[in-house]
Amino acid sequence: MSQAYSFRASVVDTLIRTKRPDVPMRVALRNTAAVVLPLTAGIAFGHPEVGIGIAAGALDTMFSDQPGPYQQRLNRLFLAALAAGLASLIGFLLGDQVLAMCVACIACGFFGGLLVVFGADIARVGMTSMLLLVITAATPKSIDGALAGGGLIFAGGMLLAAFSIAAWPLQRYRPERAALALVYRGLADLAQKPHKDGEAPGITDAMNALQVTLLGRHHAHGRAMEAFRVLLELAERIRLELVAMAELELKRETMGEMFRNDAARVLTATADALDAAEPPQRAERALATLQASERALLAGSTGTGLGAHIQALSGQLAAVVRNTNWAGSRGEERAQRAETSLPDTLRSASPLATLRANITPHSVAFRHAVRCAVVLTLAFAVSRYFHLPHGYWLPMTAAIVLRPDFAATFNFGLLRVVGTVLGLMLTTFVLRLTPDIVWAHIAVMGVLCVAFRYLAGAHYGIAVAALTGTVVVLLSFDGVDPFNAMSDRVLNTALGSAMALLAYVLWPSWERSRARIALSDMLCAYADYLDTLVEPADRTTRHQVRNATRTARTNAQASVDRLRAEPGTPAVLQELAETLYANGNRLARTAMTLEALIDIDQVPEEWAHVGPFIREASRALRAQGEALTVAEGATVPPDLRLHQRALVQALARTKDRELADAIGRLTDRLTDNVDTVAHVVTRRSVTPG
Repeated sequence: MSQAYSFRASVVDTLIRTKRPDVPMRVALRNTAAVVLPLTAGIAFGHPEVGIGIAAGALDTMFSDQPGPYQQRLNRLFLAALAAGLASLIGFLLGDQVLAMCVACIACGFFGGLLVVFGADIARVGMTSMLLLVITAATPKSIDGALAGGGLIFAGGMLLAAFSIAAWPLQRYRPERAALALVYRGLADLAQKPHKDGEAPGITDAMNALQVTLLGRHHAHGRAMEAFRVLLELAERIRLELVAMAELELKRETMGEMFRNDAARVLTATADALDAAEPPQRAERALATLQASERALLAGSTGTGLGAHIQALSGQLAAVVRNTNWAGSRGEERAQRAETSLPDTLRSASPLATLRANITPHSVAFRHAVRCAVVLTLAFAVSRYFHLPHGYWLPMTAAIVLRPDFAATFNFGLLRVVGTVLGLMLTTFVLRLTPDIVWAHIAVMGVLCVAFRYLAGAHYGIAVAALTGTVVVLLSFDGVDPFNAMSDRVLNTALGSAMALLAYVLWPSWERSRARIALSDMLCAYADYLDTLVEPADRTTRHQVRNATRTARTNAQASVDRLRAEPGTPAVLQELAETLYANGNRLARTAMTLEALIDIDQVPEEWAHVGPFIREASRALRAQGEALTVAEGATVPPDLRLHQRALVQALARTKDRELADAIGRLTDRLTDNVDTVAHVVTRRSVTPG
């Protein structure tokens, strides 16, 4: 049973909740080097302002250094550096013209906020632009000075990009190999520990990341990419076989368990070879052991049940080891396979078309953009009208805190205030110990910068404390007294966080008004997936539709999480969302197991009886999804269960008893899945959206 929102519990959870750092230490160190080294060089050679400008540019583009192919990473960092340089240029030029700066804040806030439609990475570019616009406006310059300042900040971003892709000539395909290795380790875990019914496979996020890495925009090119893409498709098929085997082992047959353990060893060795970019020699030995086990286990066995899945999985693992050898040699030999095309669900639409589609008050991105424009402009105007000391911290904080949803805005605001106070206190204490030792200050700044980058994903409050200290030390080299500005920064931080939260309360985009749509999209996507199994589509089509299903499921999960964190969410609606999401996972597993039965060279002739039933279940499920958006119930056709029983009776007359039993169990589960979804939707049909 879901719990109602509790303000006190939410506050406590926000302050104490931590996660594992998701940034490798080497990334934190190279990002810090891009910040500290130019500052050190500038001070050493008597040009501290140059070092400060480059360090500031690197610091502001730091979070655009995200995993991905090197070309994709370079494009992202160049865009971030260019946006930072242009925003800085405008800030330097218009800093002493309040009206012109207000116009610039409106434009930068709106278009920067609208970038959330392109995902978190591009959204960071918009936020960085807003930050640098208001920060540089505090020190207006002449045209020459503005060009120089903007150029230095751009150079800092590109220096960080150079550090990020420094290994490109030596390890061209390292990001792709790392993404594949992560997926294959997840498959090894799935082989050893089959998930219980209803649990989402743990490799979903890794598969999403792999899809974008190998098939997204700016993906790498080269002969090795063919092998990588073969490995991607094989991963999808291995996942289906493992799910099917777990479902068919109802009697806990040791044959399946032993074989899955052998498969796990092959998959783990494959992941190790991909990580190390070495030939998969250990995987080849593990494969030989698995194939020997296969021959012994299946001696005299026939049928299309568990034995057939063992044979299929063995062949797929052999293909994995073969292609890993090609991938490990970085494409010296071509994989003998046609190039995998980019799935429709992952193709990027025209950026202009995407933006035009979101220019409507009904769009979450549009509302966020308007809030950004209003809050950034208002915060800037207030700081100038009241001549607040170090007033740029006010609009800067508002831009950082304001997020597209209430929960993130509240949590970031709270942690921003707490982190700023802690950071100012810590930095003040440390700098007082070494008031005149420049190199000690640089060392302190380096430690704080590493902590900020490394811990940002683990605990935002701690990361903000480190960031605050980093900024304070950096500004101290530009003559800003770190001791006298503490109270001003705390006040501006609190005001900026409050303004961001107030803007959200005045014009909200509550998740409770969108949750039904996300859940409806998920159910309709599952119906689309079932449709590909009626008269089995080719593997490429099923692969594409499965990707779309995964995307819809991920969106629904995010919606449920946001709904849980919002105040005022009706308990009935929250229970509806969580129950539908959980039952959707069960239905997806049933569909994947059904697909595994036909993921062979020739579809069994018994499928002619199965297809019509799946179509009927798909139609019923789609009706539930469509009814969900209008808060109306849609009953399941009463003959769905009768049809399933008739199907079982028809299959009882077929020769392959093992396949008939498997289909009978799975169609019974599918009927139960659809019935449960209908019961939940109908029972909650009166819930206000």
